[in-house]
Amino acid sequence: MIKIHLSRILGEKRMSQAELARQTGIGPSTVSDIYNEITERLNVDHLDRMCEFLGCDITDLIEYIPNAQKKTGTFLIKEEHGNCKK
Repeated sequence: MIKIHLSRILGEKRMSQAELARQTGIGPSTVSDIYNEITERLNVDHLDRMCEFLGCDITDLIEYIPNAQKKTGTFLIKEEHGNCKK
């Protein structure tokens, strides 16, 4: 699982999502999706801009937490037509 710590960092800096969007040029809806951890993809340029503006390292912003139930290798579940289930 990937955990995004943007809400904590913005809270510590007492900064709004709107301010982050204005200062980084990232769209407000994109910032909101990342903040609420509902984004399916993270743009490397957006991560770079956020880290630069917030003065943090990428590991402060995102964290990998091993899954309780594995999803890869022998644990991978495939549907009949070959696609992988999430």
